[in-house]
Formats: sequence, C-alpha cells, structure tokens
Amino acid sequence: MNLVIEEARIGDLNTLVEFQLKMAMETEELKLDREILSKGVKAVYEDPAKARYFVARIDERVVGMLMITLEWSDWRNGWVWWIQSVYVEQEFRKDGIFRSLYTYIRNVVENSDTIRGLRLYVDKRNIKAQKVYNALGMTGEHYTTYEWMKND
Repeated sequence: MNLVIEEARIGDLNTLVEFQLKMAMETEELKLDREILSKGVKAVYEDPAKARYFVARIDERVVGMLMITLEWSDWRNGWVWWIQSVYVEQEFRKDGIFRSLYTYIRNVVENSDTIRGLRLYVDKRNIKAQKVYNALGMTGEHYTTYEWMKND
C-alpha cells in the first residue's frame, strides 16, 4: 500500500464533494445540497484563505480527506487549525488513514512558528470518531461548542 498525504488538487474536487455528501449522511443523517456543496468546495480552491483540504491517496486514489480552517488566537499570538470535514472511505477504515492525515497535519503544526495547535468538533452521537480522537491524544474536556445557523 503506497499511502501519500498531501494537499488536495483541483482534480480532487468531485471526490471531495462525494466524500462530504457521504460524511454528512453517515454522521448526522443530513442530506446536503450538491450544488451548494460543490460551490463551497470550489470556493476553497479559488480562495485558499478560506480553508485547505488535505487528502490521503493510495496509488493516486483519494481514500480519505480532511479540511483545515483557521482561527486567530490572541491568547497565543498565533493560529489554531480546526480539523473539519473528516472522511475516510468505508473500505479503508481501520487502516490508519485518518491517523496518517492527523500525523501529517500535526507535524506541520509542530514545525511551525505561527500555528499553535489543533482543534476539532465532533457530533456528540459520533462515539466512534470520539474514540479515534482520544486514541490520538486529543481531549474533549476543555471546551463545549455552541452554534447558531441561519436557515436558508
């Protein structure tokens, strides 16, 4: 298995959209609007300040992904990277794909003078994901996330 972790390419756009659709349905039983989602993913390619996608490839096939968004921390005088939109193809789960993505991202953070840490949020019902994050040394003990979303 030749696993490569790298920043996503524009040619990955359709795969990222498919992964997002599957992830939303699996984790939150939410059916996303493909057109809106496609525009949202494309917007990242058009403006990298919005986010960055990283993918796991096996022999050029994208088998996993995550998205990074930025939060400025005045307390730390640096950036906090938020891990979002995590998805690994069903047949590759338990093969260490997310661990490899996470390790890659964490290494970037550890070698940066301007990025101070990693955060993510997870649906409270997604116990499997929480176990994975705990096993990687992350903790959910410090913050609780609240939200308000506009209904379109």
